[in-house]
Amino acid sequence: MKDTMTIRNMQRPEVDVLVNWAAQEGWNPGLHDAETFWQTDSKAFIAALVQEKMIGGGAITSYEGIYGFMGFFIVKPEYRGLGLGRKLWYFRRQRMLERLSPGASVGLDAAFQMQDFYGEGGFKFSHRNLRFSMGVPLKVASNGSGNFEILPLAEIPFDQLLQYDMTCFPAGREKFLRTWLNQEGAQALGVLQSGTLKGYGVIRRCGEGCKVGPLFANNGQLAEALLIELTKFSSGGAVFLDVPENNQEAMALVKKYNMKEVFGCARMYLGSKPNIAHERIFGVTTFELG
Repeated sequence: MKDTMTIRNMQRPEVDVLVNWAAQEGWNPGLHDAETFWQTDSKAFIAALVQEKMIGGGAITSYEGIYGFMGFFIVKPEYRGLGLGRKLWYFRRQRMLERLSPGASVGLDAAFQMQDFYGEGGFKFSHRNLRFSMGVPLKVASNGSGNFEILPLAEIPFDQLLQYDMTCFPAGREKFLRTWLNQEGAQALGVLQSGTLKGYGVIRRCGEGCKVGPLFANNGQLAEALLIELTKFSSGGAVFLDVPENNQEAMALVKKYNMKEVFGCARMYLGSKPNIAHERIFGVTTFELG
């Protein structure tokens, strides 16, 4: 059967199928993730087919050719254990590298049971990203000296946002952000001090409740204030946050609000670990696109 499998770029309706599979796997994708991800990089989506039927797929997103992210790797359950997933994954890894400049690094968020498999492919463990659910509404945060303000991100110059985002992400992602921030069923907020952006966050509706991602801020106080404002968007429904375990202030926030761990992934890199401000990352954007 491995020899009869064909691999090609996905067509737009097939991304909807992949997102539906992700929902069945319990990944709880956003309601508008398929279109948002397609608009970011339509060449990223790879399909595996047997007898012209899609049986697996995944994304290999390129950010300016200097950073890549592999995600959405799914093979239908009845086709697992046949070597098809291995063939698909190594095809995607090779195609990913071909889409990037020499020496560029590639990231992924691995299901814990898949770490050894990805390790065989050259990826090295960095840290865990843990998904937490939280009760809402959260308590009102202390504004301290009151020297910050939270406002809709649309009111902040996009160039300022892009520059801030690049301190927390390994490459510019203008195309992604323009779509992500303006998707239906979402809210994006920024926090300013003395007129300068010091953090931002996005919350979007998912199959179950809402997810916050990203949640970037210069310190825990600002991240907490942003999170409290964002959770109001959920109208009391479940809210999820994917927290990097290597940020001590983020884990302290988890503890403060008694968040419940419900899922997790291992962040791994092929090539050098990106030089970004890990201490500013309180919630990753998405396990699928980085």
